[in-house]
Amino acid sequence: MGDPRKPKKLFHRPRRIWTTEQLSAELYILGSYGLRNKHELWKAQTEVARFRNQARALLSVPLEVRQGKETTLLRFLNRVGLVNEDATLDDVLNLKVEDLLERRLQTIVMKKGGIKSPHQARQIVVHGHVSINNRVVDLPGYTVKRQEEPQISLMTSNTPNP
Repeated sequence: MGDPRKPKKLFHRPRRIWTTEQLSAELYILGSYGLRNKHELWKAQTEVARFRNQARALLSVPLEVRQGKETTLLRFLNRVGLVNEDATLDDVLNLKVEDLLERRLQTIVMKKGGIKSPHQARQIVVHGHVSINNRVVDLPGYTVKRQEEPQISLMTSNTPNP
């Protein structure tokens, strides 16, 4: 069963973590999206791999069986903002890690708020200066849904510094 105080891992690390190309690619992504460590990147990679595996499994199923499940998957990915409304399973197979990282609260705050770096955006989010629909969200890895994106607001403090 497992200990309930120790939840399962949300990521799978790469099989070969010491290849030069992979190390440089991961380092570039970490810097450009302001991720704290490679575990955050590996979580996103695992999530995208899960979506792609679902699409691959649906393509192998007969057409009459997959229709309902296909619309459910595409509707969810559209709600999250990863695919368009008229997307197909081929669009799900073309998803990249960068597509999911673009939907993080930290990245959207950086682009919407005119903040200079992803690290500064992470700091603003962690310190509780961002609200979605008048609810403070202090998780930089929060995946922003498409309908929540216009409701993001940066809060400013009214107390002057002494």
